[in-house]
Formats: sequence, structure tokens, C-alpha cells
Amino acid sequence: MRSGRDIDALLAIMAALRTPVTGCPWDLEQTFASIVPYTIEEAYEVADAVERGDLPDLTDELGDLLLQVVFHARMAEEQGSFDFGDVVKAICDKLIRRHPHVFGDARDLSPEEVKSLWGEIKTREKADRRAARAAAGLPEEPLTKGVLAGVPRALPGLTRAVKLQQKASTVGFDWNDARLVLAKIREEIAEVEHEMDVAADRSLVAGEVGDLLFAVANLARHLDVDPEAALRGTNAKFESRFAYIEAALARAGKSPAQASLDEMDALWNEAKGRAP
Repeated sequence: MRSGRDIDALLAIMAALRTPVTGCPWDLEQTFASIVPYTIEEAYEVADAVERGDLPDLTDELGDLLLQVVFHARMAEEQGSFDFGDVVKAICDKLIRRHPHVFGDARDLSPEEVKSLWGEIKTREKADRRAARAAAGLPEEPLTKGVLAGVPRALPGLTRAVKLQQKASTVGFDWNDARLVLAKIREEIAEVEHEMDVAADRSLVAGEVGDLLFAVANLARHLDVDPEAALRGTNAKFESRFAYIEAALARAGKSPAQASLDEMDALWNEAKGRAP
């Protein structure tokens, strides 16, 4: 088996890994469901490489993500469902179909007109897909009806919240001022505080925290901020500042567990005063 720059080399390697008896035992025992967590993880690692501006690492991470596509396609091919070529054809057809302003007769459209046309095409695609599934005797896709249809449940919570809110906004169910969302956040904080005081049912507290997070995601949407990206940035900032605390304590011959909260808080404030 040789490496190469052509996609056929990767497909051949994946086929070899999945070949009974001579293939890799770990690869052979995988299923669509067992691979999904790795697929999601690799997508996040691509995003991380982009955010760090690490192009050499991005090369590797894109390869890892491509492997996930090839892996799923290989398992489907083994079942006689579809193969990698079908995956490529599906996305090529979709891109051409959704860009008539590039590949068809709909020329000189404004960005707003392109967005509107995109929505119309997607609506037709969903109707065609439902008709095709019905003709093939397949069950109807879940959540294919209603304004909020089509938002994948596997999306990260904040991202899915924004997408649900965006869909609701298309029929006017939305605030027209970000400051109204701030008021809603204050309301949700008060409800969290109330449940904390009562503390009779922790599930009620969890529900109110969920409502608060949903409202914060809504504020991010109104401010044109990606909440997932914003939170990743804050996570990185927290890591950097906590590492500063650990390093400072280590120089003093201490570990965080040996330091008081006041000591760590003072070092945290030092870290905040430094470059982020």
C-alpha cells in the first residue's frame, strides 16, 4: 500500500483497513454511530487550527476530517447503500443547484437576492426529498414539518439555539432590539436565583440555567456574535490566565491546591492586567 496525493489512495487505504481478517481490528468493529463522536471532534479540531492561524496543523486536521467522510462512505458501500462517489456527486449537484447565479441563468443578483433564492431552493429540495422518500417507501424524516424543521439535534447547544432562533425570526417571532434581549437575560437570572433559593428540585434549577443560556445565545445572535466562537475565545483566555497563576505559584514553591483563594484571585488580577 502506497501513500499518495490522489483521493483514490485514501479510498484504497480505508478499504484495506476495513477488509475482514487482514484489516485493522479497531476499524473493522466501528459503526456509523461509534464514529460520529470522532467526526464531531475532528470538525472542532479544524476550527481550532483556523482560530490559531496554524496552517500546517490545519492541513493535518482537514485530512483527519476527510478521513471521517471516507470512513462513513466505506461503511455505507459495504452495506450497498452508497459510496464515496455518490457523496461527491451529491454535493456537486447541490452546489450547482443552489448557485444558479453562478452556474445558471440567474445573474447579477444582490447578496439579499442570493440569500432569498437560496431559501427558496432549499425549500424545494426538502419537498423533493420528502417525495422521494415516500416513493421509496421510507419513513418521513423527523422534524420535517414546521418553521423549526431541519435543525440537527447533534449541533452544539449554543449553535443549535441560534439556528432555532433564526428560523423563528423568519416569521416575526423575535425581538427588534438587542436591549430587549438584555432585559430577558436579567429576567432569566432572577428566575435562576429564585430556584436556587427554593432548591427543592435541582432539575428546575437546570431548566432555568438552560433558559438563561438560550437567552445569552439570543443576545449573541442580535449582536452578530458567534456564541460558540466567543466561548472558545473565553475558554482560551481562562486557560492562559490560570496557567499564569500556576506558573507564579510554582515559582513560589506552591501548587494551586496549596494556595488560598485570595492568593489565586490576586494572581488572576495580575494576569488580567497583562496582554490577553
